Amino acid sequence: MSEPCDLSAVEARRLIGAKKLSPVELLRSCLARIEALNPSLNAVVAMDEAGALAAASAAEQAVIAGDGLAPLHGLPLGVKDLNETAGLRTTFGCLVHKDNVPARDEPLVARLRANGAIVLAKTNTPEFGAGANTRNAVYGATGNPFDPSLTCGGSSGGSAVALAVGMVPICTGSDHGGSLRIPAGFCGVVGFRPSAGLVPDGTSAAPFNPLVVEGPMARSMDDLLLLLGAMTGYERDDNFSRRDGGIGWGVGPGGWVPEIDLSRLRVAWSPDLGCAPVDAEIQETMARKVAAFAASFRLCERRDPPLADATAIFDVLRATQFAAGLGPLVEQHRAVLGPNVIANVEHARTLSLMDVGRAQAAQQKLLKRMRGFFDEVDLLLAPAASVSPFPHAQWYPPTVGGQPSKTYIDWLMLTGAVTVTATPVVALPCGRDRKGLPFGIQIVGPQGADGLVLGAARAIERVFASDPALRRPVPAVAPEAR
Repeated sequence: MSEPCDLSAVEARRLIGAKKLSPVELLRSCLARIEALNPSLNAVVAMDEAGALAAASAAEQAVIAGDGLAPLHGLPLGVKDLNETAGLRTTFGCLVHKDNVPARDEPLVARLRANGAIVLAKTNTPEFGAGANTRNAVYGATGNPFDPSLTCGGSSGGSAVALAVGMVPICTGSDHGGSLRIPAGFCGVVGFRPSAGLVPDGTSAAPFNPLVVEGPMARSMDDLLLLLGAMTGYERDDNFSRRDGGIGWGVGPGGWVPEIDLSRLRVAWSPDLGCAPVDAEIQETMARKVAAFAASFRLCERRDPPLADATAIFDVLRATQFAAGLGPLVEQHRAVLGPNVIANVEHARTLSLMDVGRAQAAQQKLLKRMRGFFDEVDLLLAPAASVSPFPHAQWYPPTVGGQPSKTYIDWLMLTGAVTVTATPVVALPCGRDRKGLPFGIQIVGPQGADGLVLGAARAIERVFASDPALRRPVPAVAPEAR
């Protein structure tokens, strides 16, 4: 360990509880790392330094007094700038809201504070999360920690970068078409897209269309599980939330996340899901990585899932979600909005009720086919992104899989297709690609099998850690890489 901010979240929390690490010391270490690296990366876009220091001091006094400590007690937290935070600027990456300072936390943030987290900073995101390239007119672009001229992905890009270089130990994220998974893959961190309702939200404008979910991001699976346990719970304004949603957390016997024996699992892997454009180099890298770890499973075979119409379904459902939440904003403030938000709402205006009805019916048939697929395999593996990180000055890569990109959606369908399946998925670092940049994989399981996916990802992470070609890459700017 070079500095306290380089500790894992689990180890930092253990040391805090053992009175061997002061929450103030940890926070000051995070602040020093932000001061050193954020000017070149632009991951953190707003901070409550005074409020965080006061909270850290109170956390320190609670430790000294021997009080009961919450799971995240004293851990600095990065909050994606799509989540409202009391007294701390929340812009959604949009000029319309550039001066917005919420009076209260949204439920997820309040839940994390109640579980001991110290809200230190907001992390950058594209405007309303649209585009998977973290740049906006309020704060500018966030650079990849392995090459600041390249994109870190998005929309949870600021969170992924802040984690990768040790600015904070835990961060919130959210996922629509890959907003957790792509930046996790591009930055060498872990992200989890849970089943709808597991991490309750209650702020969606389309309450029965759970394409958007909140989820945790971290540097390791154990850190992710620590944060996820604090994110769960019951939220009455989330129509998918369950009253038992926060019960049973823990790993191993009696816990909600089982210890997984990989040698018992049947695994399918696909370089393109049979439906998504993917660069040849990414497909080759995926095949090479799978060859290195396939023997860990009972069965690991090349097999595409039945997702042929997933792109068409996602195209319609995504547009309707944007129209529900942002249609009025486009009507009133079109002149100051970015192209991706406008394009989504404009596309929704071209759709008829019949188009929406057909997409919903097609999704139901797709879900039935995927249930059959998961009767025959336990997990599905695929790349986390269809291309390597590209310059963030581009809104999206000009070509994907050798074909010209028509819209920014074209390069997202490796993750967008999985979104349509309503399945839980972990994005896990898997070494580097041919360019020396981080490579990530998606680990997808059956509907509702969050525990299986998390347990399997944790076991796979251990396999990867033993192989230099597979283990999590660390950016050179982070002291632990030196």
